[in-house]
Amino acid sequence: MSRVPAYLHVGTRSQQVVETALHAGFDGVVLDLQHGELDLGSTSTILRSVPGCVERTLVRVPSLEPGVIGTVLDAGAGGIIAPCVESAEEAAAVVAATKFAPVGARSLGPRRPGLYDDADPTGDANWRVWAIVQIESQLGVERREEILAVEGLDGVYVGPADLALTMGEAPRLDWEDGPVREAIDAVLATAGENGLSRGIFSVSGSYARGLAEAGFIDFVGLGSDLGLMAQATRSLLEGFN
Repeated sequence: MSRVPAYLHVGTRSQQVVETALHAGFDGVVLDLQHGELDLGSTSTILRSVPGCVERTLVRVPSLEPGVIGTVLDAGAGGIIAPCVESAEEAAAVVAATKFAPVGARSLGPRRPGLYDDADPTGDANWRVWAIVQIESQLGVERREEILAVEGLDGVYVGPADLALTMGEAPRLDWEDGPVREAIDAVLATAGENGLSRGIFSVSGSYARGLAEAGFIDFVGLGSDLGLMAQATRSLLEGFN
């Protein structure tokens, strides 16, 4: 098994955090507009600063609003993670906002000329830019077959903590067993059957590695900037206090 790409969730307005994460070995970042202090301006600035050798920078948008999706894509995002998708109609809206015609309805705004140098720039963008739905509710799990069958989708991203909450469980991550793990497995299996890339958010390298080695995931959101800072701070102070 080849190593799957690992992305750090970044919610702070810091180009230096992104640069440090990439230098430390992360394959990319998820710029988090849903849970973080990032806005469209700071997101655009960070996207322009990411080195060209990074294959894909993902952005988790705060909603399915097409104007927001279009703005971050025009700034250079390599993919969109749309939160809490619970229907095929919502999944289709994500595709429409992410892909150019004839696949979707994204408006052409070449703010970064280097992204439009190919002979078929919109066709290349439709292939290069990912439309990812996040399933993180019991309803989304129940409707997974219709959601993940939507034409034009590239991937699914599982949010275990919110999923657990909607199932009446503690909002924790990295489930090894029980009904939440069964729901996660069901989503990942359906995504695989539809040829989609499969991802999940995790805060455990060993847990994520196990999923990858079992062939369950194709990429992972591995921790967050503030989460890693808090973890390192606690570890440092434990040795001092």
